[in-house]
Amino acid sequence: MKRFLLRLLRGGMAVFALVTLVACALHVTNSDSDVSVQAPEGDALRIASYNVHYIILGQETGAWSVGDWDRRKAPLDKAFKALRADIVAFQEMESFQRGSDGSVNLARDYLLDQNSEYSVTATGDWREFPSTQPFFYLKKRLQPLEQGWFFFSETPDVIYSRTFNGSYPAFASWARFEDRDTGDRFRVVNVHFEYSSRSNRRLSAELVRDRLTPWTEAGETVFLVGDLNALHGSRTMDILEESGVRFDQTPGATYYLNRGVHLIGAIDHLSRTPDVDLAAGPVVLQEKFDGEWPSDHHPVYADYLLPSAQK
Repeated sequence: MKRFLLRLLRGGMAVFALVTLVACALHVTNSDSDVSVQAPEGDALRIASYNVHYIILGQETGAWSVGDWDRRKAPLDKAFKALRADIVAFQEMESFQRGSDGSVNLARDYLLDQNSEYSVTATGDWREFPSTQPFFYLKKRLQPLEQGWFFFSETPDVIYSRTFNGSYPAFASWARFEDRDTGDRFRVVNVHFEYSSRSNRRLSAELVRDRLTPWTEAGETVFLVGDLNALHGSRTMDILEESGVRFDQTPGATYYLNRGVHLIGAIDHLSRTPDVDLAAGPVVLQEKFDGEWPSDHHPVYADYLLPSAQK
């Protein structure tokens, strides 16, 4: 019996060691050590996607509480500045508590206060526009023209309608921009798909495909970005590419368990219509700021050449 227990113990230790080695290998494989960020070259347009995690207003301490926001707001601002982006599409930029009216948004207001060269679109009165997925854009370069939304639901044009399986509301925000210097016009669509239901993700992707297709078929320049909660090459991504956009593969992990642990590939992605050239990236900014992780996702960005910049 003693000999059996020793063999069992050794076997358990071997399995533990193997799992540890695999986890370490995955961490290294999905890590991108190059965190230096250079400014976009020439006329390149830099677009980023960043899930910044919601804030729980009624909670003073603990993960994602108001107290935790006080800890991470300065690092988040440094991460935002480090991107040097023309447009940042945010997900989970939300401050909420039971019974709140949706008018408080600590992350949005703080970042706008700290970055006067940026403004925000895909936002508005919470009763008419879901404002948790806004775009920050560089005012000197870009002029917003239109904004809109639709929910991943059987009733997509009903605000805050629940998803296909009845879970919490999820949606796409979008905005059209004009480059003030070149006159190029383009649309950016920002999505956040549910993490727990594959069928919900696929139904949401089908709706996004159906909404994007008329724009792409009309010859519009379109970027589709956001937190897909799906890996590159997934069926979810395949469905989205049926709309006429293509996803450039994001190197490394974008979700890190709020511990800097990179066990899976990217779930946050960027795509473009074929009339746009990829100038650089995508790049995942896997870095602490002031010794803190600002969110549980890393931002991802890429540089693009709009049609006029290709001539």
